[in-house]
Amino acid sequence: MAAAADGVVPTLAIRSSVAVELWSSAGAKQPYEHKPNLPREETKSSRSICFSPDGRYFAYSNGVVVKVLHVPPTTANTDGNNTAVADAVGWPVQCTLPRPKAFYLKFSPRGNYLCTWENYAITKDRPEGAPNLLVYDVATGTEVFATVQKNQTDWQPSWSADESIFALVVGGEALFYDLAVDPAVGFAQTSRKIGGSRGGMLSLGPGNSPPYLAFITPGAKGAPSMCKLYKYPALGQNQTVACKSFFQADRAEMLWNKRGSGLLLLTSTEVDKSGASYYGNQAVHFMATKGDTCSVPLSKEGPVHSVKWSPKANEFVVVYGFMPSKAALYNLKCDVVFDFGEGPRNCAYFNPFGNLLVLAGFGNLPGAVEVWDISKRERIANLKCADTTHFEWHPNGEWFVTATTAPRLRISNGFKIYHYSGALLHETFWPQGQELLGIEWQQYADNTFAEPKITKAKHEGIKSSQPEASKKVYTPPHLRLLKEGKNPENYLPQPTPTVPGLPAAAPGSGKNKKKNNSRSNKARGNNSMNNKQRETTGDAAATPQDAAAADAVPTDGVEHQQQLPATRSGSAAATTFGESPRRIAPPRQRQQPRQQQQQNNYPQQQVQYTEPGGTPRHPGNDNGNNNNSDKDRKIRSVAKKLSDIKKLKSRQGQGETLELNQLNKIEMEAKYLEELKALKLTV
Repeated sequence: MAAAADGVVPTLAIRSSVAVELWSSAGAKQPYEHKPNLPREETKSSRSICFSPDGRYFAYSNGVVVKVLHVPPTTANTDGNNTAVADAVGWPVQCTLPRPKAFYLKFSPRGNYLCTWENYAITKDRPEGAPNLLVYDVATGTEVFATVQKNQTDWQPSWSADESIFALVVGGEALFYDLAVDPAVGFAQTSRKIGGSRGGMLSLGPGNSPPYLAFITPGAKGAPSMCKLYKYPALGQNQTVACKSFFQADRAEMLWNKRGSGLLLLTSTEVDKSGASYYGNQAVHFMATKGDTCSVPLSKEGPVHSVKWSPKANEFVVVYGFMPSKAALYNLKCDVVFDFGEGPRNCAYFNPFGNLLVLAGFGNLPGAVEVWDISKRERIANLKCADTTHFEWHPNGEWFVTATTAPRLRISNGFKIYHYSGALLHETFWPQGQELLGIEWQQYADNTFAEPKITKAKHEGIKSSQPEASKKVYTPPHLRLLKEGKNPENYLPQPTPTVPGLPAAAPGSGKNKKKNNSRSNKARGNNSMNNKQRETTGDAAATPQDAAAADAVPTDGVEHQQQLPATRSGSAAATTFGESPRRIAPPRQRQQPRQQQQQNNYPQQQVQYTEPGGTPRHPGNDNGNNNNSDKDRKIRSVAKKLSDIKKLKSRQGQGETLELNQLNKIEMEAKYLEELKALKLTV
């Protein structure tokens, strides 16, 4: 797996739930693994790993300190092995920083300084809070700057490309420190300030010295937000290079091209007031250091998923719109120079040379990856990288790594290395119970690799150990037999006799049985409807034959297997052709109410009284009982009013001022007492 340029094989820094380690490959077509000469430290508390941009240093946290290692120079052998110098020199510790709670690590552009950030906390010794953003000199390991930075999302300070200017935003105000003459003096005091409104954002452009810078002032009270470009150190109100105003911007992301001559603003709102998008509203704006500004036109409605500059600094790509999203390539005039069409994608990644582009759909998408040749405007490869949470191009511009990391996904953690042609070069999966937390390529200085020549030739790779899903269309079993010229009925299971001594049922008898059952259920349903009608009409509608049969049946609740004469329509339904006689309860037992049947189960039954007309009457339904219940209800109502009046008088006695309606209620106390007395004396 040697690089196409000069045979240098990169190193992979890996942070897992058990250790921080570096892996390397022995040469072409060799797997990645940990070598004895490479550093490895067992720790379960590592939060961050980081290579310096020029590849000189490697830093990581272990929960106790932050260690900075000096990366030895690599020289490739004839077989592509880059460990010769590393075996002799090793990875010495450059410095150790006393930051046990370090959460993020970030090197300066030239790697001379290391910034650490940790969660802001208040202690008893320092109730105002200790500084949580610190800057260290990597050469000596000394602390050169410290401040409080509560914002976790935009904690990173800004640097100029030559590290002569250090800037950060505190309380909406941008503070600048000049480090060109003496860094020790420069970090001690600010040289310039700009802004001051809450929520201001700052970004220094790369490439130029002195650099261009962008500062965003958020809008307030209906006013638009404003982004202004300045040429350092001219930061006056009338010294702006370009200015762009925009509405609907709760947040803005600033993206510079590699030369520092163009700036893209990705503005977004938290909530879409129209309700069309769950992700809010997004828009893309362009600003140039020459003074040109414009809004990037988008031809499809929906969120903006990704915006990326080409390393050539003359083009950028935007992935936008509802799924399937669109992707388009724009020039510096914000004109579309190529449309990649629609597809399930939400990410875009240029390789370090800008001649290859990957469009992918990660996150909640299935993981489709498209590799495009930018110069020829054609697609080279299609592959699928499911459950990918991390993607990164290698500095050689030919390989890329995809990884499944925790805590986003805690199962099937591992990483794979691909060639741009789609060939799989290496894969490693973490064992059960362990998690892969982070992975990062070793960085190299500029001009270490030559720009690769893109071809359509398929690179030789390995076969993945993961099982692939079948691409065949499912065919039901009976259709498979028909294609083979066989009769499916001959392969159906034969029924077996359920009763010993009886022959097995013929094929298809089960269907007839189902039909008979459904017919019987239908007849039973009709008979039950007739029974309900009979109950509603009462005993007066019964025939003399039914009355005689009812008198002959005992009323002890035992159900007799006696079939009634088929003189009525209800009993005729039970003698349908092909039906067996069913058990029918006597009419008097069927007419018994459900409540009375439940009462019959108790040892003591309530005595029923019969009116002269024959209608049963319960003692609980007497008019006298109804009158008593009404009187009790009135007594409870009056008693409640008197209780409320008593509470109000108690509050009034404590000096509380009552409302007018509450005072009127107290005056009604005598009336309620007379009413209660009258109710109790009433018989």
